[in-house]
Amino acid sequence: MEEIKAFILAAGLGERLRPITDHIPKPLLPALGKPIIESVTEKVLATPVERVGINLHYKAEMLLRWAESSEHPEKIRLFHEKEILGTGGALRNAELFLRGSVFMVHNADIFSDIDLSILIEKHLVEGNIVTLAVHNHCQYNNVWIDEGGSLQSVGNGHPARGKGYRRVAFTGIAVYSPDFLDLLPPGKSSVVDAWLRAVKLGLKLGTVDFTGCRWTDVGTPEAFAEFVFSSLKEKGEVLYIHPAVECNGADLGARTVIEEGCTIGKGASVRNAILLPGANVKEGFQIINAIVGPGYMICVKDPPAIPSSLTADLISGFLTDSSGDISMSLVGVGGSDRNYYRISQGSKTAVLMECAKDDIDFQRQIIYTQFFREYSVPVPELLGSDSGGYAQPVFSKRGYVYALFEDLGDISLYSWRKCKSNTPLTEDLYRRILDIMVNLHTRVSENVSGCLLLRSRVFDAQHLRWETSYFFERFVDGLMGFEVPNRSLLDKECDRLAEKVDSFEKVVVHRDFQSQNVMITRGNVPRIIDYQGARMGPPAYDLASLLWDPYFAIDGNIRERLLDYYIERIRNYRRGAFDEAAFRATIIPCRIQRHMQALGAYGFLSIIKGRRYFLRYVPQALEYLKEEAKEVKDEYPVLSELIMNLDEKIEY
Repeated sequence: MEEIKAFILAAGLGERLRPITDHIPKPLLPALGKPIIESVTEKVLATPVERVGINLHYKAEMLLRWAESSEHPEKIRLFHEKEILGTGGALRNAELFLRGSVFMVHNADIFSDIDLSILIEKHLVEGNIVTLAVHNHCQYNNVWIDEGGSLQSVGNGHPARGKGYRRVAFTGIAVYSPDFLDLLPPGKSSVVDAWLRAVKLGLKLGTVDFTGCRWTDVGTPEAFAEFVFSSLKEKGEVLYIHPAVECNGADLGARTVIEEGCTIGKGASVRNAILLPGANVKEGFQIINAIVGPGYMICVKDPPAIPSSLTADLISGFLTDSSGDISMSLVGVGGSDRNYYRISQGSKTAVLMECAKDDIDFQRQIIYTQFFREYSVPVPELLGSDSGGYAQPVFSKRGYVYALFEDLGDISLYSWRKCKSNTPLTEDLYRRILDIMVNLHTRVSENVSGCLLLRSRVFDAQHLRWETSYFFERFVDGLMGFEVPNRSLLDKECDRLAEKVDSFEKVVVHRDFQSQNVMITRGNVPRIIDYQGARMGPPAYDLASLLWDPYFAIDGNIRERLLDYYIERIRNYRRGAFDEAAFRATIIPCRIQRHMQALGAYGFLSIIKGRRYFLRYVPQALEYLKEEAKEVKDEYPVLSELIMNLDEKIEY
């Protein structure tokens, strides 16, 4: 393929983004720690493009500093414009750079998942002078194309001739042949005028329709906020905090983005907000639904969300003690197919859980909630539910069932640790979480006869064997594409492993006791969620979930102290009737089981459910599993060898 260049249009004033752009040019707006123009440049360079030109005007010195410190300074050439030359004039100004090869032009304020290689290939195959990336976007549809996709006119009026014409929107991305530069006059001009000039000359202007692709123009504060928050959700996160920011003592909620160069006072509260470089949130201040920068705050709305089939009378019946209108917003991320909504009415909030009508865990969660709260397990209070079950006619008319729970906020242990790096504080919090686990494994377990549904759900060899099969199907084969050798011998070893773990003492285990299922409420008080999968199983399985958590690794020395703390608490509860050596012997087998289950889940969620952000937890989970495989290589040689041969490098 011939050399391809690219040109990024980055000279604009960004007037629709003021007052943000009074401080930073639009191309340098950060989105989760990365400037917009850096993301665009990386996307362009991921194609056959070898060199990138960028035009500068507004706050050019800031863009110059960025280019010099970027990862590809040798591939970037800057073109300063004393006055803004327009989309056509910018290309004519860079004529010597662009002349002689096909080149792509990409607006600096456009984010998309358009496959740029397809656009380039289509241009080269068809021999167009211009090939535009277009899509159906009602708000911007003003490009007229014929049935073959050739551009005929631009504007809101219908072309004078031709049937079968339709309107589409230009995405801000196009590929040009070098002869197009001949259509541009010296000085300021627009590429649109040159397109129309080319049409009159009978030149071929093609299009590629990318309707359905993700596309965002970040030209307004609202569009910028929507893009940042959607990017946060796509990464499976509820908040982003730049590593250089100190936010100990701050109360942070969901949909919070804190960029580099921000300061946050103790006791400040921030949620559904973007703090841009230079933002200063003073001690005790509350920031909600806003973009904040140095000396300004722009209000943004928390997007409303409506459950699929919840009736209005049922909603109003949930919150009868408050006054004012009810507002609802979708909350939470993770691997569940359930939906969770925060309902607000006045000062009162609650979380509504929406489950498919055939969700077998729905009634289990209701019953477990009542049982756990009876024995002081800090699960959310149940405020209301479709407790009558599926038999009631009113529920048969809806495709979903609902339960309303106490609102525990947005910050899980996983999110809390992003900000709270103080070791004594972290270790103390883990001890309090282990206290919850100890209660579950002792007092709750001794009284499990009070919950027959839980007592009858045993984490036995059959279920443990399902976990290992899940690992092979969804991770080893499904994600890694690794062919399993010696399958019959491997199955026998997995049978023995399951039988061994099944032989261990059984208590009530959460079964997914990891950092995303521990909520940290005001005062750093831990609470437990997502417990509907609880079973009677080996206690070390919960310890493996928490202390060897792939979501957020714990320092090895701290982990040992926490393990000793758990053992001491169990020994004290049992008044010395505890075989520590026997218990410690259960940890490695339970860790192997847990991490095979976790990796199987990551494979399923990333490949089948399309939640590829789970892939970033694979390396840590696999590192743990390899550590464990070394410990049992004599007992399970085939399984250990397979694990050691798995590649930890996963692209996500």
